[in-house]
Amino acid sequence: MILPSMCTKGVEPLIIIPVNNTYVLGIYQGSLSQYDLLLKYRQMQPDGTWTRIRTPKHIHWAVDILIKMHENEEETKRFVEFLIKYWRDGVKPLRSEIDRDAFLNVEALLHEVESEALNYTALSNKGEYSIKFLLLIAKILMVQEKTNREDAYMFGQVLESLKEGKDIFRVVSTATHR
Repeated sequence: MILPSMCTKGVEPLIIIPVNNTYVLGIYQGSLSQYDLLLKYRQMQPDGTWTRIRTPKHIHWAVDILIKMHENEEETKRFVEFLIKYWRDGVKPLRSEIDRDAFLNVEALLHEVESEALNYTALSNKGEYSIKFLLLIAKILMVQEKTNREDAYMFGQVLESLKEGKDIFRVVSTATHR
């Protein structure tokens, strides 16, 4: 697979992560803090061309989880529970170049996500995004959020809303709150 350019506004990403021959993630230096990460991606379209470079938002992620919830509620809730535990216990803010370099180790990150994705194969063909892609963007967004503000809560609130089976309005409202 020939990877598309991930250069945006003349800025090259810190790393590029190809996912399932369908997505390409680019992680850039963000502007909110010294170790802020900015995530962008491109997706291969059915005609073989790549979308423009996009920035995933909490709402995109949450809508896909809602679709998966509709298709397989039990498995999706198990997935959400895993992410809640990761949010509470596994996310460490980046506070140094060493932290950032360790987190951005593509091989280690992909190995971890591929291993975790095996626990949720029933959700593989549900919704827009693959479980591997969702895990990657979830982990990156969580680290980004806690790096910029250790008392961050938005991602956690979105996960709790999904776990509790809140109505679509509440989930969307939580995911888009600024």
